[in-house]
Formats: sequence, C-alpha cells, structure tokens
Amino acid sequence: MQNNPSLDKLCIDTIRTLSMDAVQKANSGHPGTPMALAPVVYHLWQNHLRYDPDEPLWPNRDRFVLSVGHASMLLYSALHLAGIKAVDDNGKPTDRPAVSLDDIKHFRQLDSNTPGHPEYRMTTGVETTTGPLGQGLGNSVGMAMAGRWYESHFNQPDAPLFDYHVYTLCGDGDMMEGISHEAASLAGHLQLSNLTWIYDSNRVTIEGHTDLAYSDDVETRFRGYHWHTIHVKDVNDAAALEAAFTEAKSVTDKPTLIVVNSIIGWGAPHKQDSSAAHGEALGDEEVAAAKRFYGWPEDKTFYVPDGVMARFAEGMGARGKAARSDWLAKLDTYRQKHPELANEFAKIEAHELPDDWDADLPTFPADAKGVATRESSGKVLNAIAARVPWMIGGSADLSPSTKTNLKFEGAGSFEHDSYGGRNLHFGIREHVMGAAVNGLALSNLRPYGSTFLIFSDYMKPPIRLSAVMEVPSIFVFTHDSIGLGEDGPTHQSIEQLGALRGLPGLTVLRPGDANEVVETWRVALANPRHPSCIVLTRQPLPTLDRSKYASAEGVRKGAYILADAADGKKPQVLLLATGSELAACVEAYEKLTGEGIAARVVSMPSWDIFEKQDDAYKDAVLPPDVEARVCVEAAAEIGWDRYAGRYGAKIVMRTFGASAPWSDLKRRFGFTQEHVYDEAKKQFARVQKK
Repeated sequence: MQNNPSLDKLCIDTIRTLSMDAVQKANSGHPGTPMALAPVVYHLWQNHLRYDPDEPLWPNRDRFVLSVGHASMLLYSALHLAGIKAVDDNGKPTDRPAVSLDDIKHFRQLDSNTPGHPEYRMTTGVETTTGPLGQGLGNSVGMAMAGRWYESHFNQPDAPLFDYHVYTLCGDGDMMEGISHEAASLAGHLQLSNLTWIYDSNRVTIEGHTDLAYSDDVETRFRGYHWHTIHVKDVNDAAALEAAFTEAKSVTDKPTLIVVNSIIGWGAPHKQDSSAAHGEALGDEEVAAAKRFYGWPEDKTFYVPDGVMARFAEGMGARGKAARSDWLAKLDTYRQKHPELANEFAKIEAHELPDDWDADLPTFPADAKGVATRESSGKVLNAIAARVPWMIGGSADLSPSTKTNLKFEGAGSFEHDSYGGRNLHFGIREHVMGAAVNGLALSNLRPYGSTFLIFSDYMKPPIRLSAVMEVPSIFVFTHDSIGLGEDGPTHQSIEQLGALRGLPGLTVLRPGDANEVVETWRVALANPRHPSCIVLTRQPLPTLDRSKYASAEGVRKGAYILADAADGKKPQVLLLATGSELAACVEAYEKLTGEGIAARVVSMPSWDIFEKQDDAYKDAVLPPDVEARVCVEAAAEIGWDRYAGRYGAKIVMRTFGASAPWSDLKRRFGFTQEHVYDEAKKQFARVQKK
C-alpha cells in the first residue's frame, strides 16, 4: 500500500463525520471520543490489526475490544468503512455488510444493529458487549489468556496455528473503575504479551475535568503491574502511533499500555468540546464548524468520499485476506499431520463437546450421612474436564474450598511459563475473574470460575453481561447459605439467590444432593448459549435413595416430583425446596405419609428451567388446586410467593443469619424436619377446615 497521508486523513475525518452525524440525527450519544480517537482506530486497523473483513470470525484474527463502549460510533464507523461482512446465526459470512450506511443513520434506534453501546451477537465485528466501564478490560484479559492457551495446546513446531493479539481501547473511566486494577494486575502477573491496552487520556469525564477526582500517575502504576508502557503525546501524530503499535507487538514478556493524549471533541489541539464529553449531540452549528475545520462539505451528512473504502480494502482488507489464506494452508497441513488435535479444534469452533464427554459421570449411592454438594461437584467437574480438553477454570483463591481444582494427570496450572495448564488462579480478584471467564467463553472455550456465593456480589456485572451476551460461562458458588456456620452473617448469603434468579437468561441451579449435582453439571454443559450458576453447600447433605425416590434426571426440567403420595393419590400438601433444605422436606414427608396424609415433595433446583416447561408439566408437578404448600429455602423469600400461593407457608431467611455451628442455626431459623412437618400440618389443617 502506497504512502498517502492526505488519503489517510480523509479516512480519519470520515470516521469523525460519520460519528457526529449519527449522534446528531439520533440526538443521543457520545460524539467526542470517536472524533478524538479516529486516528488511533484508523492507524491500528489499517496497518496493524490482522483481520479479514470477508471472514470476521477467522479464529486467528486479532481481537479489538472497545472498552469505552459509549464511543460505539467509533467502532460502527470503522466496521462500515472497512467493509466487514455480517455473519449469519451459524457464524457463516454473508454478502451483507456488518454495518451499512443505513444502519449508521439509525444509530440508537429500535431494532437497529447500531445500539448505544456495542452488543455481542447483534453486530458482527463486536467482540464483546461493552458499556459498563472496565468490563472490556476484564474481557480482554480472558481473551488474551485464551490466545495463550490455544497456542500452548494446539501449536506444533511444523504448524503454529495461533498467535493472535488482543487490542483494547479504554479511557479515564475504565482506569478509575476498580476492575481495571484487578485486570491489569492479573495480566501483568501472567505476562500476557499478546495484550495491548490503548488508554485515551483526555482528562475529561461527565462532571468535568478529571482533576476533580483523579490524579493517578497511570504509567507508574502500570509499570508496577509489570507492564511495558509507551506514551504518545498527540493523538494526531501518525508516526508516533505507528511506532507505538509496532513496539507493542515486539514486546514478548509483558503486556503493553499505550497512553495516548487526545483532545475530546473535534480532535483539534485547540478544541476541547464539553458537550461532546457529556454524551450530547453537538448541535447543528457545532457540527458545521467541525466540518469546516476538516475541510468537509457542510451540506452533506453521512458522506463517504470516493477512495475511502478502497483505501481500507487495500490496507487492512488485503493484509487480512493474505494472512487468513496463509493460515488456511497451515490448517490443511495440520489436519493431515495432527488429526486428533484438528478434530478437537473443529469441535470447539462448532460449539460442541466430545461425543463421550459424560461417559465417566459418577453415580452416588444412597448415604444418610452424605457429602457436601461442593464435594460431589468437584468429582463431577473432574470427570467432565478430563474428557473436555478445552474446559478450563479456577477460583478466586478458593479452590481448596470450592473444590474446583482439576486433579487429573496433565491438568496443570495456567501460569506465564505453562500456558497450557487447565487450572486458573485468579487470585482474590472476583470481579475480573467473572469478566475474564466471559472473555474465555467469547473465545469458544468452556470456562468456569468459582468463589463463595456471598462474593457473587463482587462479580455481578460480568455475570449479568454473560446473560446479555448469551455465552456459556459457568459460575460455581459454594458456601451457599447460613449452612456455612461460624463465619457468620458477613459470609452467609441470604439475598444473592434472588438477585441471580432475577437475571434473564441465566440458569441458576441449586442441587439438593450428589446425584442432582451430576445432572446440574450436565445441564450447564449442554447449552452453548446460556451461562449457568451452580450453587453448592459447604455442609454434607444426605444422598437420597433413588430406588425409592425419583431419578435425579428431573433436574433437567428444573423441578420435579421427588416423592409422591402413595397409590397414585392426589397430594393434599406440597413440600417444595431447593438445595440443602430438600432433605428436611423428605424427612417431613415420611412422617406425614406415616400418618396417612398424602404429601408430595417437589425438588426445585432451577426455577428458570421449570418456568420454561409447558403448562401441562408445571400443573402436573404443582397442581393449582392444591393450596396446602410449604416452601423451604435458607435464603430470602424473594420469588417464593409464586409457588407458595397466597396462604402457603414459607420457611425462609428474614435476617442476616448468625455466627454459630450449622446444627444450632438450623434450629434457630427453622430448617429442621420438625419445623417443616409442623408447618405442613398447619397447612393441611387450614385447607381441611376451609
């Protein structure tokens, strides 16, 4: 590609004007950052980003993450001008543009594929959903980890398939959010040299100048995280940008931070536009003034001059097409020489599991003493992961407690000198653990992260985004209630289950014994488009006798009849529970049955799966005309009204627990078979009287 600074400037100004025209037409959005950072994106994409517009999901492409999601028009403009093709629901390229000019004209409008913040799956070329500041940073760490794992697992001396780089554009807001510290610390420790963050230091936020609340020496901070740092003092200095990108790619032992000083708004050294910083349209006069400054026709909107798209095609497009062509030739050779690994990779790309992935799942015999569900979960996890080589995960420094350590031969630890390890060590960094797990899932691995349920509060944003993006992240939460005992209210989760159940698209599973744990993991692995939370106990639970009670396969429908009235009688009282409270209901059921009361126990490990069943199944499990009901769960009562009915009993938590042994806590808060039995008798008597 011939050097042509004037044409390069035309491309940059096209990104700027498309961005401000879109925001102006929508009368909503953030024009300032796209206008200021257009040179960064142009030079990165045109000369460094390895990306084939015709095959936007090419596995060895470089990833570009716009962590400053409010600057979405920067990305949409680039996707349009670079001619990125849209993919269909199966990930296959089509002839349609990912972002057409008409799409840009409908920026932030209903049903457009140019929403206010970039959304994964909605717009081809968007690698992850961003908007909540800092999340893109955490995602990019997971993507870089995935890249290193792919290299270690698949690359062979005669066929190096993977060497992609992850670029992330971030700003002052990202750097202020706490997750940036966790993400940078983890990436520096892991020496992820395939990761580059480009920090737009424009020193402006919504309230005004960053001096109001922020005076960090960011470069010193990142050197302390063991990052390489580069400073570009003027965003419009093309030579400095080019040199910075080249230098970042040459660093082999640490991630790189490129600090870029920009002037928000026009991108002109003398102009700092406040409305552009505050998420407002510039207004007709300001737009006209900006266009005059660029030498742009003031009477034209959404104008793409001749030669702009061709310039992208001869740079980014031609370079990406050649790189992908070379890669495909390597893949052909790879398939011949390494067929087993090639088959693994094909499964990953198809979002499938090995045919025999569940062949070694254990069956747990009946045991009155039983085991904690965290213990049985650890056994199930190891049985699955041993057969799914791309299952990778770990904990926030708690794997001895969450039982998520992979122990089979060859599992190993993922560290800077062993990127092929399967055990991830996130340190005490729950927030970035969740975001990195999403980044791994976005890279088509099957990842999990674990901690205590109480600390799900620290990682709520990435859990929510996993559901928004429909990625199969798995979050394993143990110590799920007051059952953890002596640690007391600070560690006893009460309201967390309700908060997680409130997330659309998130499958929450709280199994009641070891065999329900087996089915819980089966459910979590079976769906490549839904994240799951697996909620487990610290205390042992009886393993139910499945020759006497129903099969745990009922977990697959979310709720099922575990024990029913004898001789096909219609139940007179329903006992509903999840998790550790299921055993108390079974014991109460036995006593009620012995007295001739037709009782039914319903295990409800997953409300959201149950609610997806048809009405006939739901009514068969919970007959609407059976009003005598007792719902039992050692958590807040949020949501139980729909199952208890107006007059049903709810044995739940209404305080924050206490510090004491679990046996004492059960009695104090009523999670005993005696209390369940008493409430069932009251319900039975109430309905009989009525």
